[in-house]
Amino acid sequence: MIKRSSPYSSFLPLGLAISSLVANPAAAQTGTPTTVTVQVNKPGAAVPKSMFGLFFEDINFGADGGLYPELVKNKSFETDDHLIGWKAIRGGAALSEYTILGQQPLSATNNHYLRLTAKASSPDAGFINEGFRGMGVKQNAEYNFSVYARRGAGNVSGLRVILEDEKGQALAQAQVSGLTGEWKQYTAVLKPSATSSKAHLKVVMDGAGTADLDVVSVFPKDTWQNRPNGLRTDLVQLLKDMKPGFLRFPGGCIVEGRTLDQRYQWKKTIGAVNDRESLINRWNTEFTHRYTPDYYQSFGLGFFEYFQLSEDIGAEPLPILNIGMACQFNSAELAPLSATTPKGGPNASADTHVHSADEITLETFIQDALDLVEFANGPATSTWGAKRVAMGHPAPFNLKMIGAGNEQWGPQYYERYELFAKAVKAKYPNIKLVSSAGPDPGDERFKAATTRFRELGADFIDEHYYAKPEWFRQNVGRYDNYPRTGPKIFAGEYAAQSVAIASPRNKNTWDCAISEAAFMTGLERNADVVEMASYAPLFANVDAWQWTPNLIWMDNLRSYGTPNYYVQKLFSVNKGTTMLPVTNKNGEDNLFTSAVADKTTNEIVVKLVNYSTSARPVKINLAGVKKVGQTVKATVMASDDLQAENSLDKPMYLAPKEETFKVSSPTMSYTLAPNSFTVLRIPNK
Repeated sequence: MIKRSSPYSSFLPLGLAISSLVANPAAAQTGTPTTVTVQVNKPGAAVPKSMFGLFFEDINFGADGGLYPELVKNKSFETDDHLIGWKAIRGGAALSEYTILGQQPLSATNNHYLRLTAKASSPDAGFINEGFRGMGVKQNAEYNFSVYARRGAGNVSGLRVILEDEKGQALAQAQVSGLTGEWKQYTAVLKPSATSSKAHLKVVMDGAGTADLDVVSVFPKDTWQNRPNGLRTDLVQLLKDMKPGFLRFPGGCIVEGRTLDQRYQWKKTIGAVNDRESLINRWNTEFTHRYTPDYYQSFGLGFFEYFQLSEDIGAEPLPILNIGMACQFNSAELAPLSATTPKGGPNASADTHVHSADEITLETFIQDALDLVEFANGPATSTWGAKRVAMGHPAPFNLKMIGAGNEQWGPQYYERYELFAKAVKAKYPNIKLVSSAGPDPGDERFKAATTRFRELGADFIDEHYYAKPEWFRQNVGRYDNYPRTGPKIFAGEYAAQSVAIASPRNKNTWDCAISEAAFMTGLERNADVVEMASYAPLFANVDAWQWTPNLIWMDNLRSYGTPNYYVQKLFSVNKGTTMLPVTNKNGEDNLFTSAVADKTTNEIVVKLVNYSTSARPVKINLAGVKKVGQTVKATVMASDDLQAENSLDKPMYLAPKEETFKVSSPTMSYTLAPNSFTVLRIPNK
């Protein structure tokens, strides 16, 4: 997903002085209005339903510690350091021993557990779990506690579980009893007496002796659609409100892994939650400025849940699969094309090594793709379709597209893609494949990939751009001269970088968001070429991020959309159904425009970005329209401060505001505020 270097990584502060004005069509206007002619009488191609969507990657604690609301970190003791997130409390030295064991485990995949031994009964002989930078709990909300436990020698009768705030004050507690010599699940409900964003869980033994613990969980009852293994409600609501056309998952670089052994394997993320194998998150130590060695993936949020989420928010699922290549910025490890492929492969370079042929080959990855289509779409009588049905979803997910690798390049990628695509298309000819154009939007890798995938007749080419804000304004016409035939474009990852790519000082400023809005008018004007687009990354925890900027920020209890979020939302909820040509030169004098017709509401939707310190009068001419409704709705984002940001304490500091004004003809006047993004919805009578 993320580049380590780029020709667009520098940024020069704009230092603009902004006047304080707001959009007001009735205000006195000075200067000659700019004419914006929308050719309603010359409609273009249909706007794809998938036009604006979402890119999810488990970075910045986006899954565990974010969208997936399990409060216990490392609940099954399966991380490399088995006690990550846990701390022993001795209870006056009553806790004489603790260790991680693997004998007679709970299951083959969950094969480690914690053994506690207390030499005497104590109210504080046990362990504390810190959660994900604390645990967010709400007053009077209910949280389901569960644990698998068994008793060893001695007289341990049960366990006491306590939720405490950061000062150690008890917020809720419960007791489980009746431990036996066999593994058994015990449950209780915890109802905090106060709200805390930095709570923790304490589990202590009743009595002296030995007890084994595994799969310790605290899960909110309040989840999206009240599902037992559901998602965090406020975050899903923010996604649903965007009306996204697609959801790309499970990410970018985590699909590849630093090595092939550390790659994302979707088959290990389905089935019973307790049997899913955890995996180190490849973003844990990627950046020295945000070193996060405790970052693991529990896969409580797995492929079934991603498909379910896509369905919940009305988005097409777009899973990205490994194509036999580890991240080329890390090991660049390759799976051989076949068991007989010579080490290094026919096109291997000096900085590439091939995974041992007796372990996995490209066929492994091809079969994973074929099985995924069957899992998503197959009947209950099929092997993988039956697994979906067993998880509670009899109907197919109607998967239509798959990403073949992520942000990769070079001959090794092309040859693997060819074989991958040939096999998938042979069995599932209607499945569309997304191919990668590499990490940069114009270097030699990009040019070579574009040429090759056009030769191969690829369905989609995935282009990524992380660049300074002015790059987005300067490249608004990027797709104006792209071929109208051949592969469609998926603008799969983009975000304006206020300082530099991967800089920890990047901010979600209005300068970045309004520049993205300008660029998106170019995407919309070329919706016959660009069929999908998504900002990246999606989520970030304010206490545990690795990358910035991000679309949505959160802590353990709260969340907010950035100005960039509202720009994305305004384009998505106003994408319309049909492209309409706009005659003014897009970007001239920092005025950016696009327009669509919305047949579902019989409206004309005009988007205008004024990247200027001055108010700008415009005259909008709807060519071919004889009569319009009397009331136009304007949705406006504007700020006289290009560095303005939202925050947890001021989540709506910069957000869309709605107003209406009266018109009497298809030619109308309007004044754009300085530094503004405006969406006009005009009834077409």
